[in-house]
Formats: sequence, C-alpha cells, structure tokens
Amino acid sequence: MTTNFTLRTGDHGADVTVLQQRLHRVGHPVVIDGWYGPTTEAAVRAFQRSRHLIEDGIAGPRTQSALLGTVDPRALTQADIERAAAELGCEGAAINAVVEVESPRTGYLPDGRVVILFERHVFWRQLQAHGIDPTTVQAPVSILSQARGGYVGGVAEYARLAQAAAIAQEPAMEACSWGRFQIMGHHARALRYASATAMAAAFAAGEAEQLQAFVRFVENDAELFKALRNRKWAAFARSYNGPGYADNLYDVKLAKAYARHAAARPSVSEMA
Repeated sequence: MTTNFTLRTGDHGADVTVLQQRLHRVGHPVVIDGWYGPTTEAAVRAFQRSRHLIEDGIAGPRTQSALLGTVDPRALTQADIERAAAELGCEGAAINAVVEVESPRTGYLPDGRVVILFERHVFWRQLQAHGIDPTTVQAPVSILSQARGGYVGGVAEYARLAQAAAIAQEPAMEACSWGRFQIMGHHARALRYASATAMAAAFAAGEAEQLQAFVRFVENDAELFKALRNRKWAAFARSYNGPGYADNLYDVKLAKAYARHAAARPSVSEMA
C-alpha cells in the first residue's frame, strides 16, 4: 500500500487489510478483516493520538506515513485544533469538521513550499490598490486579467507568482491564497502580519501558524464567527465558500463531519 491516498470508514479491500496489519504491528490491535469499520476507525484515532496527529479517524497520507515511522514536524496536531477551539470558544469537534471538509489537504507542496493558488483577477485589483494602473502593465493574460482563471495548480503556481512578482512583489503576494486554509495574501495586515510576504514566511514554519491565521480570519468576520460557534453549518459554508456552497453540499458535509467527531469526543478527550 502506498501512502498518498486516503482510507476511511466504509472502505474495504486489500489496502484496508494492509492498514490493519500495520496498526497491529505498532501496538493497536484490530481484527484484520479488510473492512474499515468502527473498530478500525477507533484504532486509527488511538494511533493518531499516540503520534500527536489530528485525531480524525481517517487514514490519510500523513497517518499512513506515520505508521511507517515518518511524521512531518510541520503538520497540524490535535493539540493545535484544541487551542484554536478554545480561542474561538467553540467545540474542538467543530474545528475538526472544518479541517476535514474545507482543508483536507496539507499546507505544503511535495517540494516543501507552502501551497498557493495565484489569482490573476486579484492581482489586477491589488495593483490598483498599490497605485498601479493594470492597463499600463505589460503582462500575459495568464497572470493579469479582470477575469478569474489561468490556474495551473501545484508547484507550477509558483511560476505564475514569479512572473507577477517581477512586476510588483507585494501585490503579487497579496494575489495568492496561502496554506492549508487558503488565506488570501491581501488579508495579511488584518490578520496581524506586517505584509503578505511576512505572512507567507510565517506559514512556512508550520500548519499551526496557518490555523492561527484561520482563527483570526474567523474572529474578524462576525457572521462566520457566530456560525461556527453555534454550528450553523449552512451559514458558515455560505460565508466561507460563497453563495454556491450548496452546489458542493459543504453544509451537509460539515454537519456530518461534526457529528462524527462529536461522537468520538470521549476518546479524543483522553489525549496524552
């Protein structure tokens, strides 16, 4: 079994069998039957707790790598989630749900750099904010346009950023979403960073800092803050994802994830 995909409750087959065997070898006995049921989820949670990972009961790439002895020191932990929940005055299960649904991937690319997505239409706007007329700038439409798009994904987004930064460094940094929670660079000062460049540097240190930026983002948005604290998932999804949130069932997914994490809180509360 490779470690670059995810297994969860309801899955079955040879990959689940290998997962169960590995759990057994590291001291978390489970019936090896090839079915990812409640006992396997509980064993995964127990293992995650022992390695200070996010306790979500999902065997994603980081959990699978940890079973083979490799733990990313920059990875988000359950302790980080509990601290964020305490600061926001909400349940840890609510933060777990948001992380699972809204930010399931890591905050870093395979080469170690922070995940980004360059937004060409935001670059247009941020040039204007810095007193630069975008219509006078010689730039390809792939990096400068009033319309969304031009995305290439992954590491290649840094090539787009480099092109934009050659025109204007800070507006280019402000035009990217950064890290696991996709925080736009133009929010940096509102989130207590000196600049988008400073925020990007802070995000490189670890996902805990990326989560802290998300906490500040929520605190700065009264509607988002209230929705999260009261577990009003439709209102949260509308504020976080925009008016099209229902198309992707974000509110339904958040509610289901919260219910699953809330049900597991007795075991989560036993963290070492």
